[in-house]
Amino acid sequence: MIINVILSLISANLLIFIIFLSKKIQKIKNEKCVLDQQLVQSQKLAAIGQLSSGIAHEINNPLAIINQEAEISLHLLDSTNLKFEEQNKELKDSLSQIKIQIKRCREITHRLLSFARKNDPIIQQTDVNALIEDMALLVEKEAKLKSIVLIRKYSPELPLINTDPPLLRQVILNLLNNAMQAIEKEGEIFITTSFNPSKIEISIKDTGSGISKRNLDKIFDPFFTTKPPGKGTGLGLSICIAIINKLGGNINVESKEGQGSNFIINLPIFYTF
Repeated sequence: MIINVILSLISANLLIFIIFLSKKIQKIKNEKCVLDQQLVQSQKLAAIGQLSSGIAHEINNPLAIINQEAEISLHLLDSTNLKFEEQNKELKDSLSQIKIQIKRCREITHRLLSFARKNDPIIQQTDVNALIEDMALLVEKEAKLKSIVLIRKYSPELPLINTDPPLLRQVILNLLNNAMQAIEKEGEIFITTSFNPSKIEISIKDTGSGISKRNLDKIFDPFFTTKPPGKGTGLGLSICIAIINKLGGNINVESKEGQGSNFIINLPIFYTF
């Protein structure tokens, strides 16, 4: 009888231990999976960064020459009394279009260089609520024109954090612009901050078109975009994740097609590079 009781207790304890061990193993597997994904993403970003830097420098040189020639041609047209006014106008329009496209190419190469840059962040104590509000005010006029309402939910007790303000501003502005572009007519963008003892959380949630399941795993990949040709380089979110990683944090997205998206940034309160 006593032996049976002892065996029952041993069996019960063994079962509890097995369940505990199984959960522990599963947790380790999940953590390993996350780390593997982060490693792959980091390697991908590093490789693309090297490629981007080379491409940007190679493109900038011929662009400078094309731009100079376009300016010379426009100057000659202005100073020459041509008989054929219609052809003259068409040529001017074409040269102006060249300059517009050169400007766009320069913006792309600037983003490529920004993506490839390996400068260490300049860390200083930062009021994240104030920083986000500055960016919100920057886009609010455009948002109102599209009947988009920005709804702030800042934590009043959010502590100062150690981060690089210009880099964080770049991320917030990019996410706010993306949120506005995702809303076709009217909608809302919720900007929320919160914290726990070791980190803060920034959430930028929109009521836009959302992201399809098949694209959700690709949105942080360099050069991936769902925007129409000429409307996006596919580098915005790649730069965002590279910056947030550089600042010791992480960025995730929750989204369903037709139901909007929520980009969530976690940043450490105390961070030294």
